[in-house]
Amino acid sequence: MIYLDYQSTTPCDPAVVEAMLPFFSGQFGNPHSEDHAPGRLASRAIEEARRSVASLIGASPREIVFTSGATEANNLAIKGAARYLAHQGSARRRIVTVATEHKCVLESVRDLAMEGFEPVILPVGANGLVDPAALARALESPTALVSIMSVNNETGVIQDIASLSHIVREAGALFHTDAAQAAGRIPLDHDTVDLMSLSAHKIYGPKGVGALYVRHRPRTRLVPLFSGGGQERGLRSGTLPTPLVAGFGVACALARDHVQSEGARLGRLRDCLAAGLVSGLPGLRVNGAGADRVAGALNVMLPPGHAALDLIRAMPDVAVSTGSACSSAEIAPSYVLTAMGIDAKDAARCLRLSVGRFTSEPEIVRALELFLDAARRIHCPG
Repeated sequence: MIYLDYQSTTPCDPAVVEAMLPFFSGQFGNPHSEDHAPGRLASRAIEEARRSVASLIGASPREIVFTSGATEANNLAIKGAARYLAHQGSARRRIVTVATEHKCVLESVRDLAMEGFEPVILPVGANGLVDPAALARALESPTALVSIMSVNNETGVIQDIASLSHIVREAGALFHTDAAQAAGRIPLDHDTVDLMSLSAHKIYGPKGVGALYVRHRPRTRLVPLFSGGGQERGLRSGTLPTPLVAGFGVACALARDHVQSEGARLGRLRDCLAAGLVSGLPGLRVNGAGADRVAGALNVMLPPGHAALDLIRAMPDVAVSTGSACSSAEIAPSYVLTAMGIDAKDAARCLRLSVGRFTSEPEIVRALELFLDAARRIHCPG
């Protein structure tokens, strides 16, 4: 199997697995039970991982709240911030986001409508970028929070978070970014946002753990999503999974050390893959080509006569997808692509491909052979 779906998930790095293993058996203490040695050992592992996660984005360890993943982090950031402001009697009731956000962000914003908030979903251009002027116009009404992802999970398009943040802060709103697809791929600056969501399994860590950066100065305040023992500064109750958190910490350390060199290599592999597809399939188009895209990410529209799902079935030895993993069971075309102006018929010809840390050049060569052979076999003229 040639795996070209690194935007969906990544395999655990061997160093991550090695770091996790002791905490499944011999070092099984509860990190919140610090009255004995096993608990203190687990607690130290948690805090070491917290420092590593914080270092990846230049934050303070006390600004990192561990969660079960980016979906929980996004929900906590958006709902928690909005509800806190409402409890304080704030007149700011508008919540602004973008049409190409991850579903958990879009649904979180829409859920708040039932609590009296006003959801505003901004469009994007054909390149997948939000228009800063449109954002500024949306902020003319008192706004509680804006949520814009750093890197899109289907196209790899990079939003200009620093510039957008300036607009948001001028309007007095909080700014949250879903950085699950950005961490470890591009440098991240925590100082441009108030809240930032991260995910371990996107950066060669384990599934089931993520984090939310919560600005300490000036302090961003949240209402917890659920009640419990008050762990994680009272923002996220529940016993932390020490093995997963420890693995997350190692994954962040590896990402921090290799973000520049790895990005350059993945960019070369992605460009080689794109060039081979464009050459072998005249009429193939790269989606989001008019914007900066994260290294390794490639979203293409096949020429007329090629259906994406048919092509996937015709090359079982190559793992690619049609879009976001959380939407893969849906028959409807990708809402990210339709938001970029691609109609439903054309969206059905689109594929998401992505290379990663363990992708080799021979795999790209072989994948191109299999890809083009499958495309020739399933082509339906007209």
